[in-house]
Amino acid sequence: MRNKIVIGTRKSVLALWQAEYVADRLRKAYPDVTVELLPVSTRGDEILNMPLAQIGGKGLFIQELEYLIREGKADMAVHSLKDMPADLPPDFALAAVTDREDPRDAFVSLKYRSFEEMPAGSKVGTSSLRRQSQLLHRRSDLHIESLRGNVQTRLRKLDEGQYDAVILAAAGLKRLGLGDRIRSYLSIDDSIPAAGQGVMAIEVRKDDAELQQMLAFLHNETVASCIAAERAFLGRVGGDCKVPAGAFAQEAEDGRLRVDAFISSEDGQRFYRRSISGNAAEAESLGASIADSLLDDGGREVLEEIAIQ
Repeated sequence: MRNKIVIGTRKSVLALWQAEYVADRLRKAYPDVTVELLPVSTRGDEILNMPLAQIGGKGLFIQELEYLIREGKADMAVHSLKDMPADLPPDFALAAVTDREDPRDAFVSLKYRSFEEMPAGSKVGTSSLRRQSQLLHRRSDLHIESLRGNVQTRLRKLDEGQYDAVILAAAGLKRLGLGDRIRSYLSIDDSIPAAGQGVMAIEVRKDDAELQQMLAFLHNETVASCIAAERAFLGRVGGDCKVPAGAFAQEAEDGRLRVDAFISSEDGQRFYRRSISGNAAEAESLGASIADSLLDDGGREVLEEIAIQ
């Protein structure tokens, strides 16, 4: 067994928290192994004056970390799974997906208690086309404006009065001890989360069998089934934050898997949503099937129009 593991991570407070969480679990499981963090700044963290969808999508958070692993400077990387594109490079693998924190979107505001309470014309900040389209589908009278930066930066902009409310992932706020900033939650019915929201993913070289075996104790197989469906959907409809679409899978009471998904125009006016249930062993097929149904409903035309803009 190797005597040292280096974890590549972004420099944001949340990314460091997640990497340190995994490092601590590894240190406890393997007390004779030295575990270190290698923080780096990614292009996604540095370019904050444009919507993420316009500058390359979620891969901007991932590519530098994959480069460190390829060069042997890091052994693995810890990601928020929702920040990962649907398709991994062929030389990489997900060694583990962790237990899922609260997957919902959170409503954060100094002025209002809930999304429904905001008056017409209120300014809402989000960096996500997925959130934007669902918010506008419910409230076309709101102004949705781009909001980039780490969690602390987004909260600071809210506190400075630049926005009436911001929508953030509940999981990130809770992991950073900022759960008290949440005024209310957007239910899954009102805002389908991003694929993988609330889950940490550990990425390694595909040929690093030893490290994959060492990380196996962190893997949640039930969550993995849900993620397989969500990411299969994402891969079918376009891959990352450049498309206003989302999917969320959960284990139903009978042990089967339920998948809720949507595709929408950016303004939320053309909105297609479906649910599907099936055997958890067929998770990827469920995700692909609901994607195909939504594309046939009208989602394909919507996404084609977005692609040529």
